[in-house]
Amino acid sequence: MNEYLVLVVEDDKPIRNLITTTLKMNDYRFITAVRSNEAIMLSASHKPDIIILDLGLPDIDGVEVIEHIRTWSDVPIIIVSARSEDRDKITALDKGADDYLTKPFSVDELLARLRVIQRRLMKSENISVTEFVNGRLRIDYVSGCVHLDDEELHLTPIEYKLLCLLAKNVGKVLTHKYIIQSVWGTPADNSEASLRVFMATLRKKLSDSSQALIQTHIGIGYRMMKL
Repeated sequence: MNEYLVLVVEDDKPIRNLITTTLKMNDYRFITAVRSNEAIMLSASHKPDIIILDLGLPDIDGVEVIEHIRTWSDVPIIIVSARSEDRDKITALDKGADDYLTKPFSVDELLARLRVIQRRLMKSENISVTEFVNGRLRIDYVSGCVHLDDEELHLTPIEYKLLCLLAKNVGKVLTHKYIIQSVWGTPADNSEASLRVFMATLRKKLSDSSQALIQTHIGIGYRMMKL
C-alpha cells in the first residue's frame, strides 16, 4: 500500500469513482469529499499528503478552498477541472495549486502527475539539500555552480535564480507572476518580456536538454520536468 494519503474532492460521482478506482488499483490510500467545507475539515483533521481538487463544487468555489488550505498547509494540490480557460488555470496556480488537469483527462496522465508530486515530497523529506540533480543537470547550491554533464555553465545571477526556482519546484507549473515576484520582487510593465528573454538565454546555455527539461505553458508560465 502506498504510504501517501490522497484527499479527492469531487462532487461528480462518476468522475470521483474514476479517480478513486484508479487510486485503489495503484495502491494509493485515499479519502473523499464532495463539498468544500468537508474538504477543508478533512485536510485539517487527516493531513493528507496530496489533494486532488475540483473547482466547481456546490458550496464554495474550489479556488477559495485553495486559499483556506494555504493559510496553514503547503500540501500539494492538483486541480482537476472542466474550466479550460487560461485565466482559470492562472488564478488557481497563483492561489497556490501545484498542477492543473483539464477534464476530460487521461488516468495515465493523472498517475504521472501524482508520481511527480511524490518524487518532490520524497526529496523534500531530505532535511539538508545541498545539491540538485536532474538528468544531465547538476546544481551545487553551496558553491552556486551549475554543471551540464561535466561542463560548468556560466550563468548570470538572474539566470541562476530562475534555474534554482524551477529546480526547487520541479514538476510544478510556475506562473509568470509567481516567477517574476520571486526573482525580481516588484513586477514592472516589461516583466514578462524580460522573463521570456532570460528564459531563452537560459535554455540556450542548457543546450539540447532544454526542450525536455523546461516546459513552456503558453500564456501561463513554465515547469521544470523531472528527467
